[in-house]
Amino acid sequence: MNLINKAKTATSKQQHTTPSLYDITINGLDGKPIDLSAFKGKKLLFVNVASECGFTKQYKDLQKLSDTYPTELVVIGSPCNQFGKQEPGNAEEIQTFCERNFGVTFLLTEKIDVKGSKQHPLYKWLTSKELNGKKSSSVKWNFQKYLVDTSGKLIDYYYSITNPGSSKITKHL
Repeated sequence: MNLINKAKTATSKQQHTTPSLYDITINGLDGKPIDLSAFKGKKLLFVNVASECGFTKQYKDLQKLSDTYPTELVVIGSPCNQFGKQEPGNAEEIQTFCERNFGVTFLLTEKIDVKGSKQHPLYKWLTSKELNGKKSSSVKWNFQKYLVDTSGKLIDYYYSITNPGSSKITKHL
């Protein structure tokens, strides 16, 4: 193979490399960027959250999970208003609600779309096998959970009815 063909092959491989979870940019509820690469070596549990949902009580269980596995796991909640308009608040209202009612100290991101034409890149990665290398899914409702391993690979996802403390999740921690 000559030098030109080697360069073309190398360029082609670079273009087809799937993006890493750690390359995705998302802001915190406070508007400041969250550097996902800072969590390499820890498992990540991403959850689309809402303040006015029947599953909202899972905030307490998510906080307990975060407190129980502080060195192994980072819980990241992403407020979303796409399901029944159950997260109507602004950033300050969401933060106050979560702290006052559930003692939430785990990370909360900016309010995002988790499906549809304005789907945030984080959820594009979480829900697309082409990007995450594991499986495709669609977010069905608030409090759907996505567990990622210590090297940024998707482990699995869990529907809203799966409690954060379920052995389906904790067996991976």
